[in-house]
Amino acid sequence: MTNQKNPREIDLMRAAGKIAAAARVEAGKLITVGATTQSIDQKVHDFIVSQGAIPAFLGYNGYPASVCISINEEVIHGIPSMRRLKEGDVVSIDVGAMKDGYIGDCAATFIAGTGSADSERLIKITTECFYEGLRFARVGHRVSDISRAIQRHAENNGYSVVREYVGHGVGSKIHEPPEVPNFVERPRHKADPRLLPGMTLAIEPMINFGKANIIVLDDKWTVVTADGQISAHYENTVLITQGDPEILTICEDAT
Repeated sequence: MTNQKNPREIDLMRAAGKIAAAARVEAGKLITVGATTQSIDQKVHDFIVSQGAIPAFLGYNGYPASVCISINEEVIHGIPSMRRLKEGDVVSIDVGAMKDGYIGDCAATFIAGTGSADSERLIKITTECFYEGLRFARVGHRVSDISRAIQRHAENNGYSVVREYVGHGVGSKIHEPPEVPNFVERPRHKADPRLLPGMTLAIEPMINFGKANIIVLDDKWTVVTADGQISAHYENTVLITQGDPEILTICEDAT
């Protein structure tokens, strides 16, 4: 499967992407010291619904919330709760919106209050990793070219790349082919398709301050770093075109 979309599908994905990106911005504004992650989830849920869309994550494989909110050593899939954010908490927001049957998927990492220099730098480099990968999101390149660029930038800056979870195609389903790893496997044994116009990919570096090893908690969702070090996450839904790649999860104030 090539994951290519036709012009109508692309227009629908642009609409869904704008809502997801706006929801990410709204979530970022809500990340303040003392806020509960449950309250952030509810407000983002209400925002997505107000835009005529559906929270894409709610109920997906049994996930119980609309937003994945992961704090500090939590890498991804943190479940919102009554936990209150503390000064300096590193907070990753992953949000999806479905509009007219198509999905926009995006993530970003924020800091509650004032963060440490280490936290600020990790978030900066993680975001840069996405844009390094984006340079290769072009017709004729392979998925592994995106992966290699992300891995190189992370490791050149002293960080590690999560292996067990990867980016992916996205469209009418949250997860479509192909997988988009943030690292290059050696020896290469999985499909490494060439990029074609109309493909829509969720490119999402998940970068750890310490080692790459992760653990899944007993809730079967929350993924944490094995060494307890902080992690950051940045993601956009990207359209492969005949020219420059187009970020679909973007709005005027999008992170």
